[in-house]
Amino acid sequence: MLGVALLAYIGDYLLYRYRIATNRQPFGEVTVYRYDAVLQKSGKTQYIFNPPQAETCVQSLFPHAGFTPCWYLRRHNQPRTNI
Repeated sequence: MLGVALLAYIGDYLLYRYRIATNRQPFGEVTVYRYDAVLQKSGKTQYIFNPPQAETCVQSLFPHAGFTPCWYLRRHNQPRTNI
C-alpha cells in the first residue's frame, strides 16, 4: 500500500515538473473566503468575515512547492480561524 502511494506521488511530481518545463499551466487560482470565529465571554461566537482573496494553487493530486492542490482548495474555500 505504501509503495502504491509512493508511486502515485512520484508520478504526480513528474507530471508537475513536466507542466512547469513545457509551460502548461501547473498553477491555478481559487477565491478563498476566510473568516474568524471569536468566542466571547458570554459564550456566544462572533464571526468576522475577511475580504475574499485569490490564492495560488497547484494543478496536481498532492501539494508541491508549498502550494495546496486546487481540487482541495476548491472544496475548502471557506477556512475558519478560531480565536
